[in-house]
Order: sequence, then C-alpha cells, then structure tokens
Amino acid sequence: MKLKLLCSLALFGLLGAFAKAADPDFLSKDNWEGLEKYWKFEGSSIIGKTDANPGFNTFFCSKTKYTDFELHFDVKLTGTKWTGNSGVQIRSEIFDKEKFKVKGPQCDMGDRYWGSLYGEGMKEGMLKASKWDDVSTVLKPDDFNDYYIKVVGKKVTIKINGVTTVDQEFEVLPPAGVIALQIHAGNPMEVIFKNIKFKNLAK
Repeated sequence: MKLKLLCSLALFGLLGAFAKAADPDFLSKDNWEGLEKYWKFEGSSIIGKTDANPGFNTFFCSKTKYTDFELHFDVKLTGTKWTGNSGVQIRSEIFDKEKFKVKGPQCDMGDRYWGSLYGEGMKEGMLKASKWDDVSTVLKPDDFNDYYIKVVGKKVTIKINGVTTVDQEFEVLPPAGVIALQIHAGNPMEVIFKNIKFKNLAK
C-alpha cells in the first residue's frame, strides 16, 4: 500500500510539471516519418502494428532533432513474450531511410527489458538494465503503463508507473538526435502510445 501511494504521488507530480509544458509541434503529423504500413496517428495517439515479421527493427521518427526534454505517455504493448518489444529512441540517428532503421540510446519496453536503457545499434549494447524485482511490482502486462523519460545533458531518467529505473549520466549519450518509436522484428505485435506530453527543455 505504501509503495502504491508513493507511486501515485510521483505520478501526480509529473503531471503537474507538464500542466503548462505541451509542445504542439512535437505531435504534429508533419514532424514524423516512417513506414506507413506499420504506423499511424489515431487522434493524438500513435499506433505501431505488424501482421507479419517485417524482418528488421523499424522506427517512427521525429524529423526534428532534440537535446534536452521530458517525454511522458501511456503505452500498451501486446505480442508474444519474446517478440512483443518496443522502445523510445532518444538523441538517435536514422542510418537507413528506406527501412527507417535507427541507432542510439533506447528507453526499452517489453518482457524483462521495461525501463532499461539499451544502445540500439551501439557497440555498448545494454547501457543500464532495470531491476526487474522493482519493475515487476508495478508493471501491468497487456495494459497501459505510465512511462516517463527525462534527458538533460548526459543524464537520463526513466520511470515506469512512478518507479525510477534509470537515473544517471551516460558519457556515450550523443549531444542531439531524433526521438523514435520502435517496432521490433519478429512475430506480430502492436504498440499504442497515448496521452503523449512533451516538453522541450532546450527552449
């Protein structure tokens, strides 16, 4: 009960911080690009879905590059245990525009990776693994989970349903780059991002 109360208070604080922070340009359809067969806007939500294995990880990418920011959203991920996987790239780079492949730090989600910071396409691989014992107490499988990301300088903070999973500096963090949402190669999956709130801290 105490943990749930603390998590609720933490979420309330995050919502308050975003009360006057929305960046209307971030969610503009003109600010996003990717393979249309997999991605779509539905109102203010973004949905990624595959009906068959695409054969590669592909991303829905912001056209704008960002440095410091806060990103807060609810996310629902469905798929098999091992292939229901997604994530949010921060300060990343598109290296294959035909397939929208991306490399850079990824705020991970799926199976035991929820809340980890992973180096997608980076030689470092896992940058910081979340503690599953902490995440599993608040994670809601096959339902919407509250996901919070803050990037300032070299520091990255990640919270899942109010529980902090990453909060430290990373020397390998690029100075700027796109934000991108992932569809993972493998069996059919769907990821829904809703209630998206973005604050550009560099402005």
